[in-house]
Amino acid sequence: MATAVTSAKLQTDTLDVDRSATGEKVASRLGQVSWALYECARSPYLSLVTIYVFAPYFTNTVIGDPIRGQGMWSFANTIAGLLVAILAPLTGAMSDRLGRRKPWIIGIMALSVPSCIALWWAMPGAQGGLPVGLILAFIVILAMGFSCGEVFHNSMLPSIVSPRRLGSLSGLGLAVGNAGSLVALTAVLLTIALPASKVINWSFLPAQPLFGLDPALHEHERIAGVIAGLWLLVFHLPLLLWTPDRPSTGVTIKRAVSEGLKQLWHTVQRARQLSNVGTYLLARMLYTDGLVAIISYAGIYVSGQFKWDVATLMLFGLALTPAGIAGGLLGGWIDDKIGSRRAIQIAVGGAILSMLGAISITPSQIFFVFPYDAATAQPIWSFPYFQTLPEFLYLVIFIILVVFIGAIFSNSRAMMARISPVSSMTQFFGLYAVSGWATAFIGHGLVAFFTSTFNSQRAGFASPLILLSLGLLIVFRVREERAPDVV
Repeated sequence: MATAVTSAKLQTDTLDVDRSATGEKVASRLGQVSWALYECARSPYLSLVTIYVFAPYFTNTVIGDPIRGQGMWSFANTIAGLLVAILAPLTGAMSDRLGRRKPWIIGIMALSVPSCIALWWAMPGAQGGLPVGLILAFIVILAMGFSCGEVFHNSMLPSIVSPRRLGSLSGLGLAVGNAGSLVALTAVLLTIALPASKVINWSFLPAQPLFGLDPALHEHERIAGVIAGLWLLVFHLPLLLWTPDRPSTGVTIKRAVSEGLKQLWHTVQRARQLSNVGTYLLARMLYTDGLVAIISYAGIYVSGQFKWDVATLMLFGLALTPAGIAGGLLGGWIDDKIGSRRAIQIAVGGAILSMLGAISITPSQIFFVFPYDAATAQPIWSFPYFQTLPEFLYLVIFIILVVFIGAIFSNSRAMMARISPVSSMTQFFGLYAVSGWATAFIGHGLVAFFTSTFNSQRAGFASPLILLSLGLLIVFRVREERAPDVV
């Protein structure tokens, strides 16, 4: 009997190692690392284009008015969010029916890479270049491509790794993505941004920006799209070359559309039967959309408030990226100690308080009530960046905010794993993913509405607090208990 039990255990262990979570043979280590590198391909687009370099350049220089520019940027992202909410769930369901994911990823790359590179021709009106409407169209394409690419990339994970290593490979992808952002930000900062600023004369810095970029023509800012596009092209190639795809099912496009719609409807119907899961997904939709809006407009807002140049914004990004990593690790540790529900409540509550602290600071005011006169105040240190007290406090508060944001993303996924029906775990994680897109337009729309209504960047940037607060209130109605299986 003991021999039989040992033999059965060895067979199970072998199956766990040799078979993926969906039953296929696991990918080689090269194939798995290549899957993780796709995160590295995407992350510099976020850091260089969406947050720290191109977005502030577009609002402050191309448009020339931070308030109007923030409104236009948020309008473009609102349109992209609406389109993603419609297309991503449907294309994801269609992909399940068609089998292969790589053709979708290739199509997304074929649109995203040229759109990213085309941002090089985004110039102020007096210098020619692309019309503003076309620039915003490229931003819509890029935002859609980023979100939809994530759908197909994530859906490959269960079929290339054993159930035991799902978490570790997923974590490797997140770590590689953050590493890609750090490398890209550091390289551009040292070779382009700092030489263009002429503020620091470190001996190892080039005398002029790399490639002969002319700061007078804003080439050191416009190059962000070119770098992000080429980076995207190069680092997505390993996925195409070495990560195995699921085989084609032979299903026609017409049938895939029909069956995909039926699958989505069936998923919605099942979610309604599980009110606790549905309540959690509603809460997660709201507070996640608030977080996405905060991340998206952090660079635009602070560049308009403090007039930070591209080098300062990139130093800001370098300080925040490790905070996000630390938040994910800390959030996971707290989750294990006190449970996901309470961990989410603490993290979202902390994010709300941190965000209130961030918007309480302006160049002339600290914590809403204390005036600050930069003209008469002494610099707080000799380092030529973040020299005023409001700038330094804003940096510290935002680092704390990003720690909470990292924890929220970590705790939210753990919570879904704790309350989903065991027999439908994969399907409900699909619904979890859909909940991240379904309201992607609301945060951007709130920023656009409050910015234009109050003619204030500060009001627009503060508006995601509404979503965070509503999400937190709904989390209190969620029970941390496993949902029953539904037949």
